[in-house]
Amino acid sequence: MATMKFLHLRDRRLLRISGEDTRNFLQGLLSNDLMRVSEKQSIYAALLTPQGKYLHDFFISKLNNNFYLDCEANRINDLYNRLKNYKLRSKIDLEFDEEMVVTALFGTYLHNIVPIQPSEGSTISISDGILYVDPRLRDIGGRAVIQKSSIESMKKQYNLKSTTFEAYDTMRIIFGLPDGSRDLIVDKSILLESGFEELNGVDFDKGCYIGQELTARTKHRGLVKKRLTPVKFKGDAPKIGAKILRGQKEVGEIRSASGSYALALLRVENILDSKRLQADGADLTVHKTGWANF
Repeated sequence: MATMKFLHLRDRRLLRISGEDTRNFLQGLLSNDLMRVSEKQSIYAALLTPQGKYLHDFFISKLNNNFYLDCEANRINDLYNRLKNYKLRSKIDLEFDEEMVVTALFGTYLHNIVPIQPSEGSTISISDGILYVDPRLRDIGGRAVIQKSSIESMKKQYNLKSTTFEAYDTMRIIFGLPDGSRDLIVDKSILLESGFEELNGVDFDKGCYIGQELTARTKHRGLVKKRLTPVKFKGDAPKIGAKILRGQKEVGEIRSASGSYALALLRVENILDSKRLQADGADLTVHKTGWANF
C-alpha cells in the first residue's frame, strides 16, 4: 500500500454554520457557488470587500447538515464577526467548533489508498468526519475534518506517515498555492492575481456576491498584470515583503517562504522573462506552475 504524508494543521480552525438559511446566506456573500456543496463535494471560496479586495479565504464542506469553514486560526475571530454582521434576520447559527480539527493528507496517490474520486473537491464520509480532495488542486492531496480523538485511528487505517509543517508548506509553495493572509494582503489583494480562477475559488456564473463586480471586470477586461508564482532561491530566505529587483527596477515582492522556495507576486512579463531576479541579495529562479493560465 502506498504511504501518504499526514499533518495536523494546527494553524487552521473551524467555524460551523447551521440553520435553514445557511446555504442562501453564504451564497450571497462568497466568491464560489454554495449550491455545489454537499456531503460529496467541498469547495474553496473567499470573502471580499465591496470593492473586490481580499478579506478571507477558506474551504467549505458539509457534514450532518452543518457547513464547516476551514479557515486561518489566528484570524477566525475576524471572520466570525464579519459573518455575524451580515446575519441580520437569517436563520443561522454560527459557532466555533473546538472538537473537530483539520488535517492534511498530501501526495499524489490519495485515490489509491482512499475510496474517493480523483477530482478536486470530491468528498467522502470517514468515521466521525469527512475527507476530501483539495478543491484547489488534486495533486497536493486532500484534507480531513475529523474529531481530535480520531487522528491516530485514521493514520493507522490509511497508513499515513506524520511529517512536518515545513515539508507540507514547501510542497504548497512549489505548487503555487496561496496560504491566506501569508500570501494575500488583507483589504488590498485581488483574487485573480492569486490564481483563484484556476484554483476553483471563483464562480463567474453564480450571480451576485460581495465584490463580484470588480472580480468580473478584472477578468473580462484583462486587468490582471501581476501573479503569485513560486520562485526558488539560494541561501537564506528573503524576508516577507522583500522587494524583487531586475537590475535596479522593482518588479515584485516576496510573500511566504519555506525550504528553498517562496511565493512571489511578480509582474507577468517578469515571470515569462525572469532573467536576473534578486530579493534581499538572493538570486531567484521562477518556477511557473502548470495549472497557471497566463
